[in-house]
Amino acid sequence: MKKILVATLSVSLLATAAPSFAFNKIERACRSSDRPASASLCACIQQVANVQLSGSDQRLAAKFFKDPDLAQETRQSDDKRKESFWKRYKAFGAMAHKTCG
Repeated sequence: MKKILVATLSVSLLATAAPSFAFNKIERACRSSDRPASASLCACIQQVANVQLSGSDQRLAAKFFKDPDLAQETRQSDDKRKESFWKRYKAFGAMAHKTCG
């Protein structure tokens, strides 16, 4: 429980200092997804994304909401840039899961 609170506080503090380069791409994709998600959950995921992912990473990740096959293609790619992105994306997903539930 303490780790979750520390992670949440860290994300909250960093999110306020993070640049607004992503324009809420992840949050908008989350809210328009076929899967039901609350506005607060999508906002939380966006806050984590602002800390963990670059703007270009967020643009790619947002596409996964509409095109899950793209996520699979990216994950399985032998391209070094995609492999590097996937590692960052997995770390983002783990932190979003811990922080947002």
